[in-house]
Amino acid sequence: MSDLTIPAARPVNPRFSSGPCTKIPGFTLDMLADAPLGRSHRAAIGKAKLAEAIDLTRAVLDVPADYRIGIVPASDTGAVEMALWSLLGARPVEMLAWESFGEGWVTDVVKQLKLDAVVKKAPYGEIVDFGTVDFDKDVVFTWNGTTSGVRLPNGDAIPADRQGLTICDATSAAFAMDLPFEKLDVVTFSWQKVLGGEGAHGVLILSPRAVERLESYAPAWPLPKIFRMTKGGKLIEGIFKGETINTPSMLCVEDYLVALKWAQSIGGRKGLIARADANAKAVRDFIAGKGWIADLAVDPATASTTSVCLKFTDPRIVDGAAFAKAVAKRLEKEGVALDAGAYRDAPPGLRIWCGSTVETSDVQALMPWIEWAFETEIAAQSVAA
Repeated sequence: MSDLTIPAARPVNPRFSSGPCTKIPGFTLDMLADAPLGRSHRAAIGKAKLAEAIDLTRAVLDVPADYRIGIVPASDTGAVEMALWSLLGARPVEMLAWESFGEGWVTDVVKQLKLDAVVKKAPYGEIVDFGTVDFDKDVVFTWNGTTSGVRLPNGDAIPADRQGLTICDATSAAFAMDLPFEKLDVVTFSWQKVLGGEGAHGVLILSPRAVERLESYAPAWPLPKIFRMTKGGKLIEGIFKGETINTPSMLCVEDYLVALKWAQSIGGRKGLIARADANAKAVRDFIAGKGWIADLAVDPATASTTSVCLKFTDPRIVDGAAFAKAVAKRLEKEGVALDAGAYRDAPPGLRIWCGSTVETSDVQALMPWIEWAFETEIAAQSVAA
């Protein structure tokens, strides 16, 4: 593309943000007409909507019947914080981090809860070696590194007879990747990610082992009201039946219900995974063999299928950070990729959201534009020099 010819095709939907992510295909505000606006979430209709959201979450994700599912405040962050503050401290802790959000959980546990945790880290583009992890400790990790483009490929390294709890931030994995619930005691996510829901709400899924911990252990530190899941040493079951800790947006809940029903219509969990896989493949097929761009993921086995992170590798690039920002800005100016720059703490590059609500045809249409923007910036850099 040395002649800098502008590509002929454009993505129909240029929204490639990694959160909040693009809405389901064909979304219109009319789909939310059944939302009980102006009604209490404690009214019968509000409770019914929340219970339906929990039931459909279980059905689409194939969550075991004896796992609890709750809708909680403050997005995935709130769900993770509830788990960390409520469950940790009973056993030794091992923290695993390979991107910015995992680093954030390390900070919370080590500096805020002041636990003497073992911390294992991997650089961006890699994950921690799970073969070195002691699962007799409580282990905290992200399934998919939203900002680093790498994921845990499976749960094989997690023993079924572990003594500790596994606490998994799965916010950019749930609905797009297989989650082995039998290996996970806490799973958290926000529906603003893979299902393109509206922000501010989190989902917290607890195994029977996690519930047992909650009912048998009281942390040494005080718990804010929105973190409290027990009363009198017993789980507050209402939280996991739609009686939320604080006021949810019924408009957002309706939006989540619409997305869940769409997910069912395309084949549920398997259909969602297939869409994300196809989207990620479209990116990787395009960059294969090119000398100027590469996957940030070092090992293809751990490469993410939702937050696909790319790095520019051309030796002609003078300032990597400035160059990557310029490419992302040019893509946005052309209206072909919005919010496609790398996360602020990540290595310079692009981050293309390939989650299940994205159409593969849009990913394919975007790829030539990335090459065009790259060549255009290289030319501009040469002129400036």
